[in-house]
Amino acid sequence: MAPKRADKTPAAAPVEKCPTGIKGLDEVTGGGIPRGRPTLICGETGCGKTLLAMEFLVRGATELGEPGVYVSFEEKSEELVQDFASLGFDLLDMVSRNVLALDYIHIERSEIEETGGFDLEGLFVRLAHAIDSTGARRVVLDTIESLFSGFSHDAVLRAELRRLFRFLKDKKVTTVITGEQGSNTLTRYGLEEYVADCVILLNHKVTEQIATRRLRIVKYRGSSHGTNEYPFLIDAQGISVLPISSIGLEHPAPTDRISSGVSRLDAMLGGQGFFKGSSVLVTGTAGTGKSSLAAHFVDAACRRGERCLYFSFEESRNQIIRNMLSIGIDLKQWLDGDLLQFYNVRPTLYGLEMHLVSIHKAVEAFCPDVVVVDPISNLVTASNPFEAKSMLSRLIDYLKLRQITAFCTDLTVAGRSLEQTEIGISSVMDTWLLLQVIEGSGERNRGLFILKSRGMEHSNQVREFCLTSHGVQLCDVYLGPGGVLTGSGRIAQEARERAEALERCQDIERKKREIERKKALLEAQIAALTLEIQTEREDLERAIERENLRREQLAETARSVARNRQSDALPDLPFEAVSAS
Repeated sequence: MAPKRADKTPAAAPVEKCPTGIKGLDEVTGGGIPRGRPTLICGETGCGKTLLAMEFLVRGATELGEPGVYVSFEEKSEELVQDFASLGFDLLDMVSRNVLALDYIHIERSEIEETGGFDLEGLFVRLAHAIDSTGARRVVLDTIESLFSGFSHDAVLRAELRRLFRFLKDKKVTTVITGEQGSNTLTRYGLEEYVADCVILLNHKVTEQIATRRLRIVKYRGSSHGTNEYPFLIDAQGISVLPISSIGLEHPAPTDRISSGVSRLDAMLGGQGFFKGSSVLVTGTAGTGKSSLAAHFVDAACRRGERCLYFSFEESRNQIIRNMLSIGIDLKQWLDGDLLQFYNVRPTLYGLEMHLVSIHKAVEAFCPDVVVVDPISNLVTASNPFEAKSMLSRLIDYLKLRQITAFCTDLTVAGRSLEQTEIGISSVMDTWLLLQVIEGSGERNRGLFILKSRGMEHSNQVREFCLTSHGVQLCDVYLGPGGVLTGSGRIAQEARERAEALERCQDIERKKREIERKKALLEAQIAALTLEIQTEREDLERAIERENLRREQLAETARSVARNRQSDALPDLPFEAVSAS
């Protein structure tokens, strides 16, 4: 007997996703909301439900080729057209092109007289006509809870709503329903009981007078999704959601080096500057020159042709440009050349998460190579140090992931440990520069040293940090009898050393001149002695010549005498005999 085969249950098909087109929301939901099913968006008044629903339709119609139908129970179509024109959504144009249908259903309890049986057949007819006439793939019902305030038959109305949602599923349209949040429930009238496939909760929290909008996926049947609260921003481009939890520690680590803009600081960093794509932290008390060092870094990056994004939470753009001219840095030229862009806001404008969303949007729009945040300590005023550290850690990870060099300044409080930041963000930074005040001889001067710089050789010496009309200058710190010399003490010490060096040079020159004089005197004496010897040699040679001449004369005389004597001794002989002899 053959063994029985185990029954093979076919694997369930994954839930088909309908992209919303809203930046960040598709990433949080894993690709979009469930296609062909209803999705509930709930939240309190003013949290952005209507905007999210309308943007879902507009993005679908303009970017994804899916027409839509918007049914409003609260706002008239004319009001919607006017409201969304501020976001650049031309609803009238989309209606004229038959990719969007707007319908307003007015419900006022005082104007309704309920007689006979109650149903929503009229709504079904209007929806079916709008869907069929536009070929709609998306539908928004905003806010359907208004039906509960208009009719007293709650039980019948709930049954009709179930029939409505089944009708929309049969039409295979992706539906978004908005609902007001109740005191202890997601919606005031329990709509979540009927829309069970996907529920998105929006909230608008105010903490210490700072408002932040957040989004959370409460439920998503048949699909994985982000479970955290995600801040979202409403601006001139619509809604942007930041999926914070997706950021990890998988960013690259480039080995290229870039200049800090200060040559002696580059020399302290192994002669090459910072790693590209790394994070740099500059800390110090007020007035130590943190922003000036940031301006040098920006100026050097722009000179290399790199794009820089400068986030300032203290000063305006014009004030920064004016102040940096005092140290010889003209940032306006880079601003005019589209290499530099400023983002100047007060930290209390909105919450930390909104700041993070805004920074993300600015970075993605400008695509910089360098980002400056000046100072990060001001963000504490928008929240507490723990939340500020969490936000900045995610920001640094985000910039590293995009290989953007981050340059952050942090204001430390006088009297505390210098090697401690207000936010405690130093642990995630690759390079940490400390600017400190050196007091002495009735003066306050600046000093710079490198606390750490990961992955590179760096100096352990302190340099005096001077702000001049030609920019930042790093000078050697002198050690005198009383300790470290800076400022006028260093200048006086340098003057003394220059005077001593000049005196030594003068002494050397004097000795050189004495030697030259002695040399000249000796050379003159040598020349005189040489001349005397030459004269004596010439006299000697003349004497030798005279003696040789005298000897030759004597020899000639002797030979002559000898010849004469020989001639006298010979007899007279014939010529032949004489010749023979």
